[in-house]
Amino acid sequence: MEKNRLGNSDLFISKIGLGCMSLGTDEKKAGEIIKEALDHGINYLDTADLYDFGRNEEIVGQALKGQRDKVILATKVGNRWTPGKEGWEWDPSKEHIKSGVKDSLKRLQTDYIDLYQLHGGTIEDPTEEAIEAFEELKKEGYIREYGISSIRPNVFKRFAESSAIVSVMMQYSMLDTRPEEYLDYLASNNISVVARGPLAKGLLSNKGLEKAKEKAKDNGYMDYSYEELVELIRKLHDTIKDRPLQSAALHYCLAHPTVAAVVPGASSVEQVRANISAMEYPPLTESEMVRLKTFLKQSHYDSHRN
Repeated sequence: MEKNRLGNSDLFISKIGLGCMSLGTDEKKAGEIIKEALDHGINYLDTADLYDFGRNEEIVGQALKGQRDKVILATKVGNRWTPGKEGWEWDPSKEHIKSGVKDSLKRLQTDYIDLYQLHGGTIEDPTEEAIEAFEELKKEGYIREYGISSIRPNVFKRFAESSAIVSVMMQYSMLDTRPEEYLDYLASNNISVVARGPLAKGLLSNKGLEKAKEKAKDNGYMDYSYEELVELIRKLHDTIKDRPLQSAALHYCLAHPTVAAVVPGASSVEQVRANISAMEYPPLTESEMVRLKTFLKQSHYDSHRN
C-alpha cells in the first residue's frame, strides 16, 4: 500500500485508512475488520474518545495487541462526558486535553498516540491553551504529532497560523467540494488533509443509487436534491466506464497532493475489501479530473469563515 507523509512529520500513512467509527461494538467482528485492513497494508486507523463512549477505543486497542508497531494510530479529544449530565460538553481546555489523553491511552492499551486531534472547535475557544497542551504532550512523549478535525475555516486557519499541526481532517468528497477552496492554503503551510466521508455515506460507492433511495430520498445530500443525485450518479458511471464509481471517488480526493489519505469507514470485512479493490485502480488523469468536475457543484463553506 502506497504511503504519504503527514505534513512535515515523520508519520507516513497509507493512502487509504480505516475510519473506526463504523466498527460497531461487536469486538470479534470489529477485530476481523481491523485484521483485514492491516493484512492489506492499511496502516492508518482513526478513532475518537467520543465513539461509543470510549468503547471504540477499547476495541481498537484490543485488536492491535501485539501489532501496535504496524499502525499509525489517531484519536481525538475535546468532547467531555460527565455522568449524570445529558449529552457531551465541548471542552478544549488544557486540563481536559491532558487528562483525556491518559484516558485514551488506557483504553487503547498503548504508551503513545501517533496523531492526537482536536475534535472540532470554535473561534471562541482558548486556542493558545489547547496548543500549549498538545505541545506539552509531545514533549512528554504521550503523542507524536497533533492535528485538528474541523470543517470551520476560521478555526483550522487559526491553528495553521499559530501551531505545529500536521493535519486537518475534513469531510471531503465529489459531493462535498467545500475543502477545495483551502487545499492550496494548507499545502503552503505544510499541512496535510485527511479526508473523511470520501464515499458520501455510500452514495459514491458501488451501491450509490440504492444508497440514494435509502438515505437521500427525502432531503438529498449537501447541495444536491435526490433527483440531482440520481442523474449525477448515472453521469459519473457513464464517464468513468472502466473503473467502479467507488474508485473514482477515492482517487478524486487524493488527486490534490496535500490530501494524504482518504478514510472511509467500514462496518464489514466486505466493505474493507471493496475499498482496497477500489484503490488498486490507477490515479485519475488530469483530463479525467476535468471531465468529472464539469458534473460537480463547487460548494463553499457559508459560515465560520472569519
